[in-house]
Amino acid sequence: MKFTIKKAQPKPIKKTTLNRFLRKRMIYYVLPNVFFNFIIAYASFNELGYTHFFAGTQCLAKLTLPMAIFLPVVLTIDILKRVTDAAEQEAIEFRVDEQLNLKRMMTRLSIMHGVVTGLSVLCMLLLAQFNLSKYYKLDGAAMAVVVGILAGGLSVVFTYLPVMRLKKYLYRPVQIVPADAE
Repeated sequence: MKFTIKKAQPKPIKKTTLNRFLRKRMIYYVLPNVFFNFIIAYASFNELGYTHFFAGTQCLAKLTLPMAIFLPVVLTIDILKRVTDAAEQEAIEFRVDEQLNLKRMMTRLSIMHGVVTGLSVLCMLLLAQFNLSKYYKLDGAAMAVVVGILAGGLSVVFTYLPVMRLKKYLYRPVQIVPADAE
């Protein structure tokens, strides 16, 4: 007896434009990321009352660096997959070039986005650490707000940035009208 696993069909998507589709997805990404990253940071920082950049058990780097690395990776993969699924279902006005190796593109872009964002956030934290006093204490509530805003900003950027790279492989289908149909 041979078992076969059927590939799950993506949920049908209503016909829309690419810009509307991206705006809707951006809202779906931004709101939960801001809310959950703020709540997690606030709960973590509230234990001590204040925090440091790198010192202590509840430091700012412990929350922001994993978020800065993994959030772009997940968002890049998800938005590319959703846009290509919408194009295959003809829910948006574009089609994806058949020669595109989508898995390779998703892997490369997501790793690049995660590494670049993680390194840039690390550099910002190190720069702030060196510019401020060794004994400078950060307010936990203010840092939770900063983490939430950073998550929202990353959600917006990594909704549109991967699609800008994918646009090289998107085209509008040409409708052929017969000459005698006039």
